[in-house]
Amino acid sequence: MTGYELSPSDWLGIIKHVKQWLGNLGRAKQERKQESKKALRAVLLAARKTECYVTDLNDGKPQSRTKEAEVSYLSASLEFELKDLGLTKLAKVCRIKGRYWATRKSNRESAFTNDFLNKAGTRLADVERLANLTLRLL
Repeated sequence: MTGYELSPSDWLGIIKHVKQWLGNLGRAKQERKQESKKALRAVLLAARKTECYVTDLNDGKPQSRTKEAEVSYLSASLEFELKDLGLTKLAKVCRIKGRYWATRKSNRESAFTNDFLNKAGTRLADVERLANLTLRLL
């Protein structure tokens, strides 16, 4: 014995505290899960927006630095959000995509090589696949 005995009311206080702590932990996990879902859905929307712009370019429409800046900003914003949620792989892809669109000089010319982009998993299909897979795991 430690020489210190807990009364029944002490034990009830400890049990009550542990119960509250477990309840808060459960709510925090649920909140984090919802935040992760929201961020992953935003990634899918950004990928769709980017896909629409790329389709415009493939159809012969002129390059738009405004649209590219918007896509770059979206990617950077998502990078931060995903990193905060611990979704680091997808955050890294968003960082690369953001830099790609920010540094794109002319149609299909960028500071990144196609080989690097393919290995980094930054193709829109890869981004969508990773986001959808992660959503299914939540």
